Amino acid sequence: MARRLACRAIRRPTLNAEALLTAVCALGSIALAVAGDAPPASPDILNTLRQGHPRLLALDAELARVREMIAKEPLAKEYHAALRAQAERYVKDPPLEYKLVGPRLLYVSRAAVDRIYTLGLLFRLDGDAAFADRAVAELLNVCAFRDWHPSHFLDTAEMTHAVAIGYDWLHSRLSPDQRKAVVEAIVAKGLLPAKKVYDGGGWWAKSTHNWNQVCNGGIAIGALAIADEQPELAAFILNAARASIPRAMRSYEPDGGWAEGPGYWHYATRYNVYYLAALQTALGTDLGLLEAMPGFRKAGDFRLYFCGPVGRTFNYADAGDRTGRAAEMFWLARTLDQPRYAWHERACEGRPDALDLLWFDPRGAGPKAENWPLDRVFRGVEVAFLRSAWEDREAIFVGFKGGDNKANHSNLDLGVFVLDALGQRWAVDLGGDDYNLPAYFGNKRWTYYRLRTEGHNTLTFNGENQDPSASAPLVAFASTPARAFAIADLSRASKQAARWQRGLALLDRREVLVQDEVQLKAPAELAWTLHTPAAITLDGATATLKIGEACLRAAILEPSGAKFETASATPPPPQAQNAGITRLMVRLPQFSEGRLAILLTPYRGQPPAPQRAVTPLRQWIDETPGSALGK
Repeated sequence: MARRLACRAIRRPTLNAEALLTAVCALGSIALAVAGDAPPASPDILNTLRQGHPRLLALDAELARVREMIAKEPLAKEYHAALRAQAERYVKDPPLEYKLVGPRLLYVSRAAVDRIYTLGLLFRLDGDAAFADRAVAELLNVCAFRDWHPSHFLDTAEMTHAVAIGYDWLHSRLSPDQRKAVVEAIVAKGLLPAKKVYDGGGWWAKSTHNWNQVCNGGIAIGALAIADEQPELAAFILNAARASIPRAMRSYEPDGGWAEGPGYWHYATRYNVYYLAALQTALGTDLGLLEAMPGFRKAGDFRLYFCGPVGRTFNYADAGDRTGRAAEMFWLARTLDQPRYAWHERACEGRPDALDLLWFDPRGAGPKAENWPLDRVFRGVEVAFLRSAWEDREAIFVGFKGGDNKANHSNLDLGVFVLDALGQRWAVDLGGDDYNLPAYFGNKRWTYYRLRTEGHNTLTFNGENQDPSASAPLVAFASTPARAFAIADLSRASKQAARWQRGLALLDRREVLVQDEVQLKAPAELAWTLHTPAAITLDGATATLKIGEACLRAAILEPSGAKFETASATPPPPQAQNAGITRLMVRLPQFSEGRLAILLTPYRGQPPAPQRAVTPLRQWIDETPGSALGK
C-alpha cells in the first residue's frame, strides 16, 4: 500500500517576500554566469512558458505523429507492443519502496522514471485508464517518501524528473489535493535541495561530467513542471541550470567524444537531451545551448563508432559492453537533421523505452548506402576506431584509446584496445566492478583488478599501475585501404617509461597489428596482456584462440625468442571473478628498450602464414601524408 502523503503545504509568499525572492534568485543565477558559464541568466526566463499541461517532452500534438508511426512503421509497432506489455506488467507490480543499495536510492529513482514514462505514455496514446491509475498511484507513492536522498543527488534529480513527468502528463487525472501534494514534494524534496547546492557552490554544479547533466536536467524538468505554482523558485532553478550545464556540454569538444566511456556517454547525453527537449516544449527555446555547443551536436557520431558489429561497445572506463538502446539518438536525429543517428538506433537491439517510441524516426539508409567512413578518430578523448566493413557482423572492429587517467570513472587503462572479428569479441575490456565494493571511488579504487592496469589490454612494467594523473594523446591517425592506424604516445602513462608509443593498425582490412616501441628508465619486466574468452593453444611465438569454429592467431613478429603464455584473470573475492576470461600474455624480463609487435589474424579453416614486415611507427607516419595529429 502506498504510504500516506505527509507533504506540508507551502504558503504563497507575500508581495514583498515574493519580490525579494525574485531578486535573490536572479542574483544567484547571475553569479553563476559571471563565474564563467554561458549563456547569462535571464530574469524573464519564464516569459514564454507554455500554459497548462502537458508541456514536457510530449505535447498532445506530438501524439498524433506517434500514432501515425505505429500505424505505418513495423518497428514502431513493435516498440508499442513491447511497451504495452511492459505497462501491463507494471500495473500488477507492487509499489516501489524506499530502499537504499549501498549509499544510493538511484535504482528506485530510475525505476520510477521508467514506470511513469511507460504508463503515462501508453495511457496518453491508448486511453487505458488502468495505466493512468497505476501511474498516479506510483506518483503519489514516491511523493510520500521521507526524502529523495539528496546526499547522493543523482537519486534526487532522477526522482524529481520522474515526478515532474507524472505531474505534467497525468495532470488531468489528479485531484486538486493530489496536485498540491505532488507540487509540494517536487519543491521540498527536489528543488529546494538543489537550490542549496546552487547557492553554496556545490560540486556537481561545477562538474564537467555526467553528474552535471543528470542533476541539472532532472531538477530543471521539475522546475518547468511547477513553474505556474512556484514561478520565482522555478526561474532561479532554470537560470542556475542554464549557467551550469555548459561546463559539461563543452566536454564533448571537439568531436563529440566522451571521456567517461560509452555507458556514461549514454547517461550524460540522455539527460542533456531530456533537458533540451523539455526546454523546447515548455519554453519554445533551448536557450541557445545547442547552437553554442558544436561538440555536443556531434555526440551522436561517437555512438555510431563506439558500437561494434557484434552488439558490444568499446567499453573503456566504468562501462558494460552491451550496446543496448539510446533513445536520445532519435531526438538528435530529428533535431539536428541527422538521419544516420535514427538508422543506428533502429538497428540496435534491446528493450525499447517510452522515448524510443515518442521520438521514433524512420529515416536513414545506413552506412553502406551513405558511405560512412570506416575509421574515425575522436580528439579530446583521444579514442580511435578502425573497422573492415559496416553492416557486417563478421567485420573486424578495433577500439583503441589514449586518454586521461584523471577523467571521471576512468580506469588506469591508457593504451587499451578491444577487438571483434568473425562475429566474436576476442580482446575484451572487463569494464567496471561493483560500485559497492569498499572505497570503490576512494582510496582502494586502484587495488581492484578491473580498474588496475594489469586488468586491461595494455602493457605493464614490473606489474605496476599506470600513473593515475597521466594522460596520453593520439599522435597519428590514418584511414587507407592498406593500413588504417592510430598511434598513441604513452610516455607519461608509466613513471618507468622514458618513451613509449603504441600503434594499432588494421592491415588490408583483414588483420590487426599491435606494435609497442618502448624505452625504459631502468630495466624492468614488460608484460603484454590480452583478455579473452577464447580457448587458447600455445605454440611458442604463436597462440591460437578459438571460439566455436572461429579462430584468431596471435603471432609475435618481434622480438625474436619471445613466447606467449597464459595467466589467470581471477582476483580475490568479493571482486568480480571474470568467469571464462584468460589472459594471453608475453613477458619480457629485464627489458630496457625495443619493439614488441604482435599480429592478430582472424580466420576459419587453415590459418594464413604470418608474413608481415615490421616497420617503425615513425615510418607509418612518414609513409602516410597527413596522418600526424596536432595537439
